[in-house]
Order: sequence, then C-alpha cells, then structure tokens
Amino acid sequence: MATEDSGTPGHTQGAGDNGGESKDKKGTPGTASPQPGRSSASPPRVSAEISHDSEGTGKTVNLTIDDGPEPGWTVKVLDVLKKYDAKATFCVIGSRAKEYPALVKKVVAAGHRLCDHSVDHNTAMDRRSESYQEHQVLDALKMIQDAAGPGVEVRYYRAPGGAFTPYSREVAASHGMRPLGWSVDTRDWQNPGTERIVQSVKSGLSEGPTVLFHDGGGNRGQTVAALEELLPWLKEQGYVFSFPKI
Repeated sequence: MATEDSGTPGHTQGAGDNGGESKDKKGTPGTASPQPGRSSASPPRVSAEISHDSEGTGKTVNLTIDDGPEPGWTVKVLDVLKKYDAKATFCVIGSRAKEYPALVKKVVAAGHRLCDHSVDHNTAMDRRSESYQEHQVLDALKMIQDAAGPGVEVRYYRAPGGAFTPYSREVAASHGMRPLGWSVDTRDWQNPGTERIVQSVKSGLSEGPTVLFHDGGGNRGQTVAALEELLPWLKEQGYVFSFPKI
C-alpha cells in the first residue's frame, strides 16, 4: 500500500492482518470475513468490495478530500469547489468532526458527500483486534453523524492509509458505507509543490477516476492552489465531477 497521507503521521506500506488482506495504492479486496453484527436500525448493507469507480458514466472524476475538517483549509477547499461547480467526497476523521461540527455542516450544505475516515487516523489499525477496528469505524460514524445533523448519510468508509481488513470492510458495509479506495494519489500531504500535485492528476487519471487530496493535517495551500488549476482544466477536458460508486 502506498503511503496515503500524513495529516496525522504514520501512513505506512504493508499487508494487513485479520485475514491477510494485502494493500496497494488503490486498496485491494481481501478474503471473506465473518459479517459483524448489525442493529435493525442500520441502513441497508452495501458491497464490501473496495470502490474505485464512479457512479456516473463516461468521462468522470471523483474528487476525494481526506483528514479534515480543518479550520481554514476546509473552507478554502469548499470555496474552490464552489467556484468551479465541483462536487467532492470528504473523508472525515471522527474526532475532527466532533471538534468542528460547523465545518461538517458546511460540507453537507454545499452538496458534498461524507465518508468515515476512522476516529483518529491510526494507520496501523489493520494490525489491531477486530473489536478495535469496529470501534474505529462505528464510533467515527456516530461522531460524523452527530456533527452533520439528522438525516445526513455517511456513504463511504476509507481506512486511514488504506489499512483495510476484510473485517473492517464488512463492518462498514453492514452499516451502509461502501469501502472507498483511490486511483490517483496526489501525495499532496507531502507538500511536493503545486505543479507536482497537478501533474500527478493529469498523468494519473488513466489509472481510474478517484483522486485523493487532503484538507487536513497541515498547511494545505498547495492543495488549494492545485485545485484552482485542476478544476477548470478538468472541465475543459470534458470531465464530469461525480461521486464514487456505492
């Protein structure tokens, strides 16, 4: 698994346990695992396979924004998305949602989707117990739902650093959240320079439509600048902004 992001440090490469699920930069489905218990109030179960595709057809791109909400940067990202009439999926850390519920509400009010990104972004959670994994997924879900307000759906689960296991995917899927991978890793969390972020997208979209950015974990000025350059370019190239397939 390629390093994802390091708003909270520690994205590492390697294979998970609890079923031996291997990871690559896109997230690789593992072997089947016993389905965890679910309450009668849970939303309909979705596929536990890791999604990389779009809901839409044709020339689509799925913008995904991880590790927020973050005061300052989340709003700047939202402003750029609004400017170019682009939609995105925000993969929210539960503890951050609890700390900054108003920002989560801003994301929802702007028409973007929410994704569970665990309670505290432990990129080694695939090496922890199933009970620990379940709490990371479901406690974060509750925190995000509480922040977003009544009736708002959290439609995806992205493991921190791609640290999926068959069990954590089943937990998410049984609560209506599709496990979400990515096709293009901009590595913007490393602050490699705006142009490198831009070029990673332009050269990487042939790999698939789901692009990984960040609004949390540090100075995201390069990310904002890259989006300012990329969004009009994507529209000029005929791309349609979509959401990941559920």
